[in-house]
Amino acid sequence: MDLNLDAPHSMGTTIVGVTYNGGVVLGADSRTSTGMYVANRASDKITQLTDNVYVCRSGSAADSQVVSDYVRYFLHQHTIQLGQPATVKVSANLIRMLAYNNKNMLQTGLIVGGWDKYEGGKIYGIPLGGTVVEQPFAIGGSGSSYLYGFFDQAWKENMTKEEAEQLVVKAVSLAIARDGASGGVVRTVIINSEGVTRNFYPGDKLQLWHEELEPQNSLLDILNAAGPEPMAM
Repeated sequence: MDLNLDAPHSMGTTIVGVTYNGGVVLGADSRTSTGMYVANRASDKITQLTDNVYVCRSGSAADSQVVSDYVRYFLHQHTIQLGQPATVKVSANLIRMLAYNNKNMLQTGLIVGGWDKYEGGKIYGIPLGGTVVEQPFAIGGSGSSYLYGFFDQAWKENMTKEEAEQLVVKAVSLAIARDGASGGVVRTVIINSEGVTRNFYPGDKLQLWHEELEPQNSLLDILNAAGPEPMAM
């Protein structure tokens, strides 16, 4: 995700949403950067829209926040008028409307996920142009490039809640390992008929992948680590 002072603050970002047998799991990293500088290493990119619908945000931090704020406000009005919770489809379509009508201004890709009594757990991807695509799973952000092959191999229908969450955490940690614009911690949100559960996976507790360096408390730890001796002159 980007924050930009000259350039936009961008959430370089890895976001993921998967359906499972009974609900959805959303996941994201937590790095917000301005160019090469990490402006926030513990951002929350999974934003509540209603009690039962959340959105994962990628691209420009400002754009994704303003879209989420408008949609939360519209959905609150909608819920009062209807006297019952908004559906995931209505939430996704409101975001689609804003993203499509302002496609020249906005630079944000979103994944909407939630549960409602009519259709159960649903995931909708809303990429840059402002189209809406209902999918069994969706991935987004700069880190998603590294995940297409992984999901082709690892995703399956009718996963349990535990399987789905493990898949999401594994996917985000794989993307963090390869993508410089993704990093920090992994956050997940599980939504089903019983409500919402948020989980947090600290960066130093994530699995290390191929050639990934151990977490360090300080740059000095790396510099002071025993390395090859300098050549004797």
